[in-house]
Amino acid sequence: MARLPWFPVAIAGDSMQPALRDGEWWLARRTRRVAPGDMVVIDHPEYSGLLAVKRVVRRDDAGWWVEGDNPDRSRDSRHFGAIPDSRIVGKVVVRYRPLARRHGNRG
Repeated sequence: MARLPWFPVAIAGDSMQPALRDGEWWLARRTRRVAPGDMVVIDHPEYSGLLAVKRVVRRDDAGWWVEGDNPDRSRDSRHFGAIPDSRIVGKVVVRYRPLARRHGNRG
């Protein structure tokens, strides 16, 4: 069975705040065609079997440099270096849950 080009991504944690928030659900598209500024799903090089969302910062000789938007809460290329193309799973494209963002701590 062929893998579908689109797949859901559940955001857990705050490494990508404020762009992505804990509890949100996004759709990602399987691709390795990415550019600086894109939010991508990666096969995390430090944790076997963990997929993580990071922002592409740049391409260098060793691969893609990816970082979380919240540097104090992110394990990213600042810790493990550049990642090869093979670790890029897809590009985060659109949020579908919640339908509207909540602001502040209003219930």
